Amino acid sequence: MAPDKFKGTLRADEVCDILSAAIIRRLPEAEIRALPMADGGEGMTDAFLRILGGREERVMVTGPEGGFVEAMYGIMSDGTGVAEFSAAAGLSLVKGEKDPLHATSRGVGELLLAMKRAGAKRILLGLGGSATNDCGIGMAHALGWRFFGEDGAELAPLALNLGKVARITPPETPFGLSVTAACDVDNPLWGPEGATAVFGPQKGAVGETAEELEKGIRKFAQVLGRDLGFTGASAKGAGAAGGAGAAVLAFLKGTLLPGIELLLDAAHFDELLFNTDVVITGEGRLDGQSVRGKAPAGVAKRAKAAGVPCIALCGSVEPGAEALYDLGVTAMFSALSACKTPEALKETAAHDLTALTDNVLRLLGL
Repeated sequence: MAPDKFKGTLRADEVCDILSAAIIRRLPEAEIRALPMADGGEGMTDAFLRILGGREERVMVTGPEGGFVEAMYGIMSDGTGVAEFSAAAGLSLVKGEKDPLHATSRGVGELLLAMKRAGAKRILLGLGGSATNDCGIGMAHALGWRFFGEDGAELAPLALNLGKVARITPPETPFGLSVTAACDVDNPLWGPEGATAVFGPQKGAVGETAEELEKGIRKFAQVLGRDLGFTGASAKGAGAAGGAGAAVLAFLKGTLLPGIELLLDAAHFDELLFNTDVVITGEGRLDGQSVRGKAPAGVAKRAKAAGVPCIALCGSVEPGAEALYDLGVTAMFSALSACKTPEALKETAAHDLTALTDNVLRLLGL
């Protein structure tokens, strides 16, 4: 079992517990390997600590709305610091009205510095679930980068000022650690498949606000190219976390990799498939974005290569999800039997998933 979280209702480990209980009731002799997955968003830190071991730490950092939030990170047994962008700048941390022009990623930079102070030898940063569309300017500012307008005055590191940046200066002390960003999407920085167009609406970036952000990001990328030699606007994952993928490339000289692949490698997933009869994966919603770096796609590809059937269980199946069949999903099933409010979904999620698992086992003749 290698499911991601069902966002807003169940954590990945809770999904594994529900699936396990349903399977054991019908197949008491079954051997189950539970691997809660994460593709770069919420739950990634827990997933890596669970697989590789290490310690959990917490620190107060600037949240997306400017106040302080408590963010968790991990120091794994090999000295790698692991954290999620969403721990400091996540959409789930926004309590008031969504305001992408002012939402800040500053806390992510503070989180990186905290891991460095804690003795991390290198950094693994998950880029999913952000509330920001600031191209990582807040994160960079916390690390010592400064941004100036045409008049020479220093600018506040906010998304609304991206298009006003005319000059960038580096920090006195470079960050100094290698950074790998785990991406849960492969979108470029701008354009119809870019950060603002695809993910902006869920952060409140629509209409004139979206147009302003898109223009600002394009202008900012030009300055990054001139002052920092940045050429990665079209790189897969550059648009992750509101352009933070591009910031990792430009300011940290880091690497962007599919988060699910990193986790599957850490779990030695391919080796586990040698003695596996069926793989069960899933997430809250399967749709067109699921094939672009999400956990079910990564799991299905590995299962297909090993010749193992892969069943995807989810909350809902939306248009575009059918592309998962080509990647290796054998069949996909939705737990929803009726339209429900978000509040009702939270109340019935465990029951719905249990019933779905039992029905799938019955279909398989088990």
